[in-house]
Amino acid sequence: MSTPEAKSKPRFGRTPAQPLPDLPPRPADAPTPGAPAALAHGEPHRPAPRGPRRARLRLTRIDPWSVMKTAFLLSIAFAVVTVVSVAMVWQVLGAAGVWESINSTVQEAIGGEDVASFRIEDYVGTSRVLGFTMLVAAIDVILITASATLTAFLYNMAAALLGGIEVTLAEDL
Repeated sequence: MSTPEAKSKPRFGRTPAQPLPDLPPRPADAPTPGAPAALAHGEPHRPAPRGPRRARLRLTRIDPWSVMKTAFLLSIAFAVVTVVSVAMVWQVLGAAGVWESINSTVQEAIGGEDVASFRIEDYVGTSRVLGFTMLVAAIDVILITASATLTAFLYNMAAALLGGIEVTLAEDL
């Protein structure tokens, strides 16, 4: 529906552009209006310093498979650290003479011939403690992996309902 009146009417409430009046010529050495003073003297232009760039992101989904793989590897590392640290503590306690001190204290406190052969290492020896530590570490690997994966599923359900977590990232200067 193209009518001559429609073509002559300005669109969106604007008036048609009017020609500018003629201006007198500018001298060649005059600075450009609106240009910074540095450009007028031939110096390079430096932009005004800006703050760091920022990006607002929304975390709406976490991949449960990648969470499971990462949690498994981190829990294996945690298990290794646990076993090594318990072994080191047990060796330090043995080198410090704690076990002999406990044996002599029990023999003096209870007294008697039955206690003469008492050794605390028979009950809490290094092999028994490390075996128990490995069992606990293996159970921890399974529990940590399962709980992290379950947490990823629960987060995805909550993010679908509520929209996720909004994070603002900023660039370092």
